Amino acid sequence: MGADILLLDLQGLTLITDYFVIATAETERQLNAMTEEIALEVQKEMDRAPLHIEGTAQGGWVLMDYGSVIVHLFLEKQRTYYDLESLWNKARTVVRIA
Repeated sequence: MGADILLLDLQGLTLITDYFVIATAETERQLNAMTEEIALEVQKEMDRAPLHIEGTAQGGWVLMDYGSVIVHLFLEKQRTYYDLESLWNKARTVVRIA
């Protein structure tokens, strides 16, 4: 399981998606496992595959595009560097699991 999981509601702020899910992994191995598990569970529960997956665990950031939901999985260093929470500070926080 990831750490500091955040669901942001972007509706009305952008046309690219409705929600961002942002989470942090402690290691590259955990980041890979999170990516695989999300893809498997979403496929199983909702019969949906990601439209696109971008990035790698080695790069510290994986983006999973499900259309209305985009999942951002980071290593801590990359999450701090890209700081999506500040870039999208007008988005409503739906839930945060710290």
